[in-house]
Amino acid sequence: MCSHRIQGELRGLGIRLSASSIRRVLRHHGLGPAPRSGPTWKEFLVAQASGILTTDFFVVDTIKFTQLYVLFVIELQSRVVHILGVTDHPTGFFVTQVARNLAGDLAEQRLSFRFLIRDRDAKFTAGFDEVFASESIEVIKTPIRAPRASAYAERFVRTARRECLDWTLVLGRRHLEATLTEYIRHYNEHQPHRGLGLETPVPGHTTVPLPLGKIARHSVLGGLIHEYHQLAA
Repeated sequence: MCSHRIQGELRGLGIRLSASSIRRVLRHHGLGPAPRSGPTWKEFLVAQASGILTTDFFVVDTIKFTQLYVLFVIELQSRVVHILGVTDHPTGFFVTQVARNLAGDLAEQRLSFRFLIRDRDAKFTAGFDEVFASESIEVIKTPIRAPRASAYAERFVRTARRECLDWTLVLGRRHLEATLTEYIRHYNEHQPHRGLGLETPVPGHTTVPLPLGKIARHSVLGGLIHEYHQLAA
């Protein structure tokens, strides 16, 4: 407990001492600052995962040497990814509108979340935060220069680049939107995740052993990624 907190507690008992006097008494008795209370960041994420969304931007370069900004959100517990929008100019109107679209989709699917984690990027405006506040979702800003605080979002961006975007010549916004739509379908519905015990974010992928039969391969993104399905006997 800090000296000011002790000072307040004593005042409630009718005892008035200065904060400096309280610190001197604490030092004299070898009493340092109280240990940090509450869960660590990792413990908080694990305990509250079912009610947490995390969001971020990433940038994609096109063959015309322009940059496109992609805004996405992840449902922390399931790892389901939603691409909220792609734009060459992430204005306040853009981020607020896609936030409204997401809030509407969540309400339609009857999904409830308590927290939204985002970094301190200036592209996230007050209007963006207000949309989630109106849905009783508390916006939590990550600490400055602490990329690990948004580790799930950072990991998704690395995976998307390694598996898809680093191997794709992006022509423009519509091409990027189409590419991401196909990749996100694969990511959510077919790709197993180690953090989910090799299950997929969207239920449906099965790890139950099946009788050996013919396997069909389906190419995604022009053969950049392959999906495998067992054919019916």
